[in-house]
Amino acid sequence: MPVIHFETADSAERTQIGEGIVKFAVAAGRLETGQDRGKYFLLHDDGCAVDGDPIEADDSFFFDTEAGDVLCERHGGERRDDG
Repeated sequence: MPVIHFETADSAERTQIGEGIVKFAVAAGRLETGQDRGKYFLLHDDGCAVDGDPIEADDSFFFDTEAGDVLCERHGGERRDDG
C-alpha cells in the first residue's frame, strides 16, 4: 500500500483517517489524535512534499506511506504512476 489517494482533505491542516493507516502516519510523524471530531488524523499542514503547495480543504491529495510524504494531486498522481 505505498501511495494512498484521498479524494477530499477535511481541512488545510489535517484529514481524518482510519486505523489501517495509523501505523504509516505514526512512522511519518504525521499522526494527530485527541480531536473531538474523530480519533485519528493525518497531518498535512506543511503542504506538498515536492513544492510546498498547500493542501486545502476539499483538495484531493496523496499520502506516500513508504516515504511519509503528502503530495498534491499532480505530484501524487505522478508518483503513483511511477510505482
